Amino acid sequence: MAKKAKAKETTASLMSRQELEEQVVSLANAGHSPSSIGIILRDEHGIKDFREEAGKTIQTVLKENNLIGEMPEDLLNLIRRSVVLFNHMAKNKHDFSAKHGYELTVSKIRRLTKYYSKKKRLPQGWAYTPEQAALLVK
Repeated sequence: MAKKAKAKETTASLMSRQELEEQVVSLANAGHSPSSIGIILRDEHGIKDFREEAGKTIQTVLKENNLIGEMPEDLLNLIRRSVVLFNHMAKNKHDFSAKHGYELTVSKIRRLTKYYSKKKRLPQGWAYTPEQAALLVK
């Protein structure tokens, strides 16, 4: 005979939409990024889909509370990667696979900046430079 697994009661069913939003705001104030907030809500509170539970996205909640960063998270992650690759290439001049990876990353950054400029998340004249990237990452 197989034992029946007990249904695990999640905290999502116990939390109201307002409490979920307050949890997101408190996590953002603690310094977590929007993606890490989603992971924390999933792992610690059993919330599989925040949008389904709260009726809006984590980004929307952060924007309503003026907690969203100046730079979009995906773009900032690509810039961090480009800085690491740029520093690696300065030390290893003949690492051509790193050079190719750097070029691909810069290409993705330029496409994203074009998109975010159209969506008005970045200033219209913002452009990627390695010097500016190094300052952003610090």
